[in-house]
Amino acid sequence: MTSSPLLTLLADGEFVSGQTLADALGVSRTAVWKQLNKLGELGLEVESIKGRGYRIPGGIELLDADAVRAAMNPQALGLLAQLDLRDELGSTNAEAMAQVAAGRRSGYVCCAERQSAGRGRRGRPWVSPFARNLYCSAVWEYAQGAAALEGLSLAVGVAVARALQRAGVADVQLKWPNDVLHGGNKLGGILLEMSGDAAGPCQVVVGIGINVDMPPTAGADIDQQWTDVRRAAGGPVPGRSVLLGYLLDELLPMLADFEQGGFAPWRMAWEALDAYAGQPVVLASGERRVAGVARGVDERGALRLETAAGGVQSVFGGEISLRPAS
Repeated sequence: MTSSPLLTLLADGEFVSGQTLADALGVSRTAVWKQLNKLGELGLEVESIKGRGYRIPGGIELLDADAVRAAMNPQALGLLAQLDLRDELGSTNAEAMAQVAAGRRSGYVCCAERQSAGRGRRGRPWVSPFARNLYCSAVWEYAQGAAALEGLSLAVGVAVARALQRAGVADVQLKWPNDVLHGGNKLGGILLEMSGDAAGPCQVVVGIGINVDMPPTAGADIDQQWTDVRRAAGGPVPGRSVLLGYLLDELLPMLADFEQGGFAPWRMAWEALDAYAGQPVVLASGERRVAGVARGVDERGALRLETAAGGVQSVFGGEISLRPAS
């Protein structure tokens, strides 16, 4: 028995008796009890009261493929080759890379309710509690290699920001090169990985994590200030399935068109969301530190940094972090 049928029965947050669960699942009460214990391993709280049964306090919203598709327009739906929803994965990017190795190509999207080994940039862990946030990876194939994909992560950031705005989150900002912010706090992140020919046909996995309703206990493991969609919106927000639909609605057409136009058409949109435009910043790469003033990005997605030495230099991504100078 997988966790999904049991989770569906408990998702509304109401008490359900052990016998009702056993009858619905066609298993013994002992099997139900064992499966309930496994939910605790996923980080879910299961409350038990004698005579009433079991519940997940507050309930949970499981991702629903039909609800995701209903939030998408026909153009984006036509680009979605497969929507692969899982209870748990090590990481959605790792699964997408494995699917690429098995022959998957453009339009494959996988999402997980939980990641046991979620990753951010520079190998950092990505905190991934069950059924609280979005953990999603999309595959797209390009013919012209890595050089044609400069600035792609920034364009992905614009797509993420637009999806969040549709969900009621105003004042979304982007931090070069991969972070999504609100009020200076991290709301989401982007991780791109590539396979294939660096100078020819290649496949890009676009990983996106968005904090939607982060439990404070899980958020305590994050090594920087964070927020989530519920807090940032300050009011009612769509469910995670609708938000995922909005995200794919913005993301897939962008991925389909990017090789033809590159980052240049997205430059103004990114700069309008730039969290550090005109501000003193410090770039760090290993032990090296470079201070300057952020002056937006160029048409290839490189950060334009004005330094004390004079002039503006272009800095490309990679193992570089940006921080405010203060």
